[in-house]
Amino acid sequence: MKVPVNPSVKLIDAVVSPPEHSQTDGDFERLQAAIAEKTDLDPDIDFEVLASLQSTLRAANWRVTCAIRLGDGRRPAKVIDIWPSGTAARACGIAVDIGSTTIAAYLCDLATGDLLATAEITNPQVSYGADVMTRVSHSMMHPGTHRDMTAAVRGGVRQLVDQVTSCNGIPPSEVLDAVMVCNPIMHHLYLGFDPVELGQSPFTSATSKALLVEASDVDLPIHPRAQVYFLPAVGNHVGADAAAVLLSERHELADALTLIVDIGTNAEIFLENKTGIVATSSPTGPALEGAEITHGQRAAPGAIESVRIDSVTKQIRFKVIGSDVWSDDPAFEASISDIGVTGICGSGVIEMVAEMRMAGIIDHTGRIGSPQETGCVHCFLNDRTYSVSLYDGTPNIVFTNNDVREVQMAKAALYASIRLLMDEIGAQTVDRIVLAGAFGSHISVKHAIVLGLIPDCAFENVKAVGNAAGGGACLALLDVDARRRIERSVRDIRNVETATHPSFQTYFLNASDIPNASDPFPNLAQHLVLPVVDYRKRAGRHRAGQKS
Repeated sequence: MKVPVNPSVKLIDAVVSPPEHSQTDGDFERLQAAIAEKTDLDPDIDFEVLASLQSTLRAANWRVTCAIRLGDGRRPAKVIDIWPSGTAARACGIAVDIGSTTIAAYLCDLATGDLLATAEITNPQVSYGADVMTRVSHSMMHPGTHRDMTAAVRGGVRQLVDQVTSCNGIPPSEVLDAVMVCNPIMHHLYLGFDPVELGQSPFTSATSKALLVEASDVDLPIHPRAQVYFLPAVGNHVGADAAAVLLSERHELADALTLIVDIGTNAEIFLENKTGIVATSSPTGPALEGAEITHGQRAAPGAIESVRIDSVTKQIRFKVIGSDVWSDDPAFEASISDIGVTGICGSGVIEMVAEMRMAGIIDHTGRIGSPQETGCVHCFLNDRTYSVSLYDGTPNIVFTNNDVREVQMAKAALYASIRLLMDEIGAQTVDRIVLAGAFGSHISVKHAIVLGLIPDCAFENVKAVGNAAGGGACLALLDVDARRRIERSVRDIRNVETATHPSFQTYFLNASDIPNASDPFPNLAQHLVLPVVDYRKRAGRHRAGQKS
């Protein structure tokens, strides 16, 4: 999609008439007239700029470039800086997606719409908890510590601003505009609000409206008179990041019933067609991103990202980030000599569980079978349950039955929330599925459906769109009309509270099975038949590890 370039801050060149004895207009009034000759703007001027205006105009021989922040119907346009013509650098803006786990920044040229640089870091708040509710609990148990979390996340954003500007040789002071998207708890913590009310019923936010704040008020080291636009939230736990995803994907709305899922520590879900939109959030937890898994880790060189298990021999092979060679290739060890095998990341976790199900190493309930039951020599007794050895090296990488359970819990919460949205509009199936988020971009469609992470759908109608929240933030940065559009849209979205819905538990229990205990998956059946195995009968009938 080509992004319209209609930013809220523009550079306008102006030639100002010098003063004459016969005139009584001040320098600013003549600057306004010069701007009006080239545009339809009648801007006000920032006090600090006005204070130095006369010396700037005379030093520039009356030829200047003005940075003008456009009005929005409530506030007039305003000159926020002025330079002698030819000395102003390009007008830049920054869009930031503040996720629970990752913060991503995008530096854009406000005149051309070009993306100049991107960077991301782990959210420094992870030291206070892997997920947002843990951080809220921390704030509840230790009143006032939300200020520490605010300082941490603002420090992370400042670090990103420095990264994306320095790599282009652009002083941060030349970044004239900013847009932020984040979930409600990140929104509160970045702004310095205590999130405690979002952690207890009825889960109330300080505000869900779009906000425009001074960059200096949130310690953002960009132009001293720049402002930061925060997109509106959809609901108490469906935040501005979800609104940004919707803004990014809205151009594709059609009659087809479309499910949009932004998968992360907290998943945001939309179900939409031309008749309307329903939305909710799902507390999936960090397991799908590799956290709370025995050898789980974030996506980084050395992390297992893809897994394949032969359905006949039950041999396991994998690929790691940083190497294009599969682990059963003789060249594998040489290819990882500099990075090693360090753990398993989110995409590898999903593929591991789905591959074990397809190979009959786990049954539909998620129980790992013994070596005798499965025919897999990689299965081994680990305390009272079985685990699977992925890599016999340094370190040894294993996947335990508890790891499977963590994945089941996360995917069941997500699927149950999706089913409740489908009930809300009376749908039994969906036509299209859009997987948003950086994590969603690395998920195999087949493995996601085998796992029961998403509803059954024709494989070709499932697509990944990358970090759509970041894309929506960039769109709002580059096009002020997009801001008005999403502000109107969120007012019409029906936000559904699923966690307290009476049917949630039923859907959750059914979705704990792989892929599901009750919902049919006919599209999946066209591609493969899952083994019919049940390892629950082992208990009480034989010693662990013996074949029935």
